[in-house]
Formats: sequence, structure tokens, C-alpha cells
Amino acid sequence: MKQPSKLLIDLFKAYYNARKNKRKSPDCLDFEMNYEKNLFQLYQEIINKKYKISSSLCFISFYPVKREIFAGNFRDRIVHHLIYSYLSPLFERIFIYDDYSCRLKKGVSLGIKRLDYFIRSCSKNYSQDCYILKLDVKGYFMSINREILYNKVEKTVNRFEKELTIDKNLLLYLIHLIVFHKPTQFCHIRGKKNDWIGLPKSKSLFFTKKGAGLPIGNLTSQLFGNVYLNDFDHFVKNNLKCKYYGRYVDDMIFVHQDKKYLKSLIPKIKDFLKKELDLEIHPNKIYLQHFNKGVSFLGVIIKPYRMYIGLRIKKSFYKKIKKWNNLIISQKGELTEIQLKEFLAIINSYLGFFYKCSSYNLCVNCFYKKLSPYFVKYICVVGGYKKAIPAPSFSMFLSKFKK
Repeated sequence: MKQPSKLLIDLFKAYYNARKNKRKSPDCLDFEMNYEKNLFQLYQEIINKKYKISSSLCFISFYPVKREIFAGNFRDRIVHHLIYSYLSPLFERIFIYDDYSCRLKKGVSLGIKRLDYFIRSCSKNYSQDCYILKLDVKGYFMSINREILYNKVEKTVNRFEKELTIDKNLLLYLIHLIVFHKPTQFCHIRGKKNDWIGLPKSKSLFFTKKGAGLPIGNLTSQLFGNVYLNDFDHFVKNNLKCKYYGRYVDDMIFVHQDKKYLKSLIPKIKDFLKKELDLEIHPNKIYLQHFNKGVSFLGVIIKPYRMYIGLRIKKSFYKKIKKWNNLIISQKGELTEIQLKEFLAIINSYLGFFYKCSSYNLCVNCFYKKLSPYFVKYICVVGGYKKAIPAPSFSMFLSKFKK
């Protein structure tokens, strides 16, 4: 019996990864109705280089900030995961350690932890002066030059060609399709035109300059966002000799004992970004302060010996609480087992984040003032608000009901 090709096996793996947390979406359900046939068809299109990208769904996301999102069709998201599975291991070898976004075992938590370490180390545990410079790229994803991006990706693929488990030309064919695709053409708009009111043109794909812009919402865009600034990361480390530097997407953080040194970096950074990447620093988002003043980074405010939850995270948390309060009230104080599991997953994702910060009062305010009294019979908190678990009485009821 003929063994399936490595590409076909990888395509099935990409499908299983793409459908995680998406199984309720209409295009995912439609694809799953006959997923084996659909995957084989997609496989044939790829190997014959006849694959075409479907139209995207465009809408405005209002939380945590207002953003324009282009959600690819489920079929295309499978291809995104396939490309990611081939490219990510290659770029992991050349990314700096302190690039936190969209990387395994990194993310927001490590970014916060590393900045706290930078400040402690640079200030000799808060005993000496040190300063923090924070920069942000203006309209980052909408300003990415596709030609420059593709050349960077192609260069790395050629460099590690012998380590690829897919034909190089086939991989570059797929990457070229994704990078140069214009999702604004033939996209479906969800929502009202008024949703775009107040969104700066620098944050919309409909107003990007020719040859620029990547859609927010695709897995490949997250990876390419790291790829595009990778040379800049090495410039900061190797040319500017900045020891304490980290980046999450386009949010850059620099820590140093000398305030004048940090000031001197700004024009050098601006010059490199403009000449090499056609990017510019947001003039209204340049932050340079002593560490005693604190710094807001990735949803927390870091101060000496303590960290606080940022306002954006608090608002998001209270919004979730309000949503679940309305649900349990509408159901006259009743929750199904599935709903309880979903609620606990949401609450614990926040509590796990809060536990690392000075958030005791926030948690007390939530569970004793904000949360509906109906939840008392369903959940309880343990470990000093470290985790929420099903209330013992409800757990006993479920075990008896199952028997």
C-alpha cells in the first residue's frame, strides 16, 4: 500500500490545528461535513499550484482596542497553519530571545517577566538610577512592505533549504500567494459602515500605500510581523549594543542606566526603520522615564517591587463578568455543566494573569461585588484567588447525577 506523502500528513495536522476553538464557525462546520474529501482536494490544488485564496470576512473588533480584522476562510487558515509549521522552526533559529509574540513558551507573561528582570538588573535591584524607553511603530501591520518581507522570508528559506520537509519552490509559491494577496478585494463586510468611523487610516488596509499592508487576523501575519523586524532586533543588539531590549510585535522596550544614551538611540532607530523597512516611530508614543515612575507594558504597570493590572485588562475582565451575570440571570440562576466549564476557563485565564500582580483588591471586588450571587453555589476560589473551582456541593450533585 502506497504511503501518504509528507505534505498530505502535514496538511491534516494543519487542519486539526486550525479547527481548535473554531469548530462552531460556519465555514469550519461546512468544511468538516466532508473534511477528508476537502483536504484531498486542497492537497491536489497545492501540489499542482492551482490553489486560490478565498474571500475574507472584514469587520471591526472593538476590544481591547478598535482594530480592523480580516478573517480568512477556514480553508485558507489551514494553509496558514501549514506554512507556519514549516517556517516557524527556521525562524526560531535566528530570532533573538527577547522577541515574545507568537512564539512557543514565550508570549505576554515572558515579556512582562523579562522587563521586570531588565529593570531590576539594570538598577542593581532598585539601588541605582535606570531609565526606560518605550517605542511603538506607527500603523505597523499596515506599513509592512510586502516586497521587503517576501525577500526576507525567501532568503531564510534558501538558507535552510536542506532542512525543509517540503519542496522549496512549492513552499515559496504558497508564501508568495499569502504575502502578496490583497484581502480588500472581494472581501465580505460584516457590520456597519459606521463601525469604521474613528479608525485612523493608518490602521486600515483600505488606505495603505501601494505594496504595503498585512491583514490582522491571520496566523501568518503574526509570524511575518516578527520576521519583518528581526533584522532590526539584531541591529539593536549588535550595532547599538543595547543589552536590555525586548519586543512584542511592534512594542519595543529599552532599559539603560544613562538617560542620554537612550535619547541618542531614538534618531538612530528612526533612521534604520525608515531606510531599511519603510517604517516610522509613532511620534505620540515615545515614553522615556525613570523606573520609579513605572511603565505600562503588555497589560500591566510595572513599578519597583510590584506590578498592577492595567486599565484595559480590567475593563475586559469586568465586561466578561457582566456578560456572564446577564446569562445566569436570564437563566434564573441556573448553569449547565458545559457553561460552568466555559466560565471557569475564562475566569481562571484572568486569575492566572492577576496572581502575578498586586491584584488582591481587584479579585475581592470582583467576587464579592461584581459577580452575581447566583454563582456562589457553582464556584469557589482557592489559593488566595489563584484559581476558581466548582463548588463542592455542585461537584457532589454532578457525580450523583452521572451515576
